[in-house]
Amino acid sequence: TRYFVDHRKVRVVGGQGGGGGHSFYSEPRKIFGGPDGGNGGDGGHVILKADQQMKSLASVLPFYQGFRGERGGSKNCYGANGAYVYVKVPVGTLVKEDGKVVADLTQHGEEYVAAYGGAGGKGNRFFLSNENRAPTLFTPGEPGQERVLHLELKTTAHAGLVGFPNAGKSSLLRAISRAKPAVAAYPFTTLNPHVGIVHYQDYEQIAVADIPGLIKGAHQNRGLGMAFLRHIERCHFLLYVVDLSVSQPWIQLQDLKYELEQYKKGLSERPCVVIGNKIDLAQSRINLPLLKEQIDDRVIALSALTGDNLEELLLHLRELYDAYVKTEQSRGQSPVKW
Repeated sequence: TRYFVDHRKVRVVGGQGGGGGHSFYSEPRKIFGGPDGGNGGDGGHVILKADQQMKSLASVLPFYQGFRGERGGSKNCYGANGAYVYVKVPVGTLVKEDGKVVADLTQHGEEYVAAYGGAGGKGNRFFLSNENRAPTLFTPGEPGQERVLHLELKTTAHAGLVGFPNAGKSSLLRAISRAKPAVAAYPFTTLNPHVGIVHYQDYEQIAVADIPGLIKGAHQNRGLGMAFLRHIERCHFLLYVVDLSVSQPWIQLQDLKYELEQYKKGLSERPCVVIGNKIDLAQSRINLPLLKEQIDDRVIALSALTGDNLEELLLHLRELYDAYVKTEQSRGQSPVKW
């Protein structure tokens, strides 16, 4: 089993440049033909490339090195450049060096040169001059660039399911998509984000991320904390899942919005809908009108367990997605597609 991995430390080294050639041209009737050692080839780069098919950093290795350039040859032949090493990473990968963001790969096919290859050495032909007609000097290839990078994945799903542990987020994701996150009656069943795809009849696909349960103080890294708040950052609209069976469910919503706002200003103001889960329980039916009185956001009451009223959620989810697509197109940007 390949587990979901959302951060990796990677050491990258560019390829060594090839050494310069050292030779003199000679043939039967031309003894002093002069120097003809060619330059060495450049070392290959290590390049990070965003790929839509990749969903996790699990396949990224801890070390990559570019290929070495070839040595310069006689008859002024240049050495071949070393081949590039491409490292596929998921769309939404953040590249950091010494705590600073150096690249943000948000589009499919976007590339970032993580380590440049070394320059090839000069052959003795390069040092030919009027003062020195038979140079024996040639230079070795330069070493490639060496860096230690931290890769951090921020899931680029369209919608994020946000809620406290045991609110029923994983059950809801199982009900509306083919994703199969673990479901159990204890807190923090979900330890890694899961992404489920909701399919529509016109072949449009909406990605919904199940973010592991937040707790009070998550913005201070309590519980699973920061590790999963970063996945909410890239979601374009939010689905707040509250447990209707507990007393005063609107307090859950206030706490969730507070945690998001403390983590990143403006995060709680994104387009959203409040999902009142567990409507199949008697206490939930009593709490539903009270919740609607307390909040201004739209409330969709449903049961992930029995499937009651899932249709309303799917229709509203499509409305939020269409609004997002229209907004992105009006800005001249292409919306994220799955």
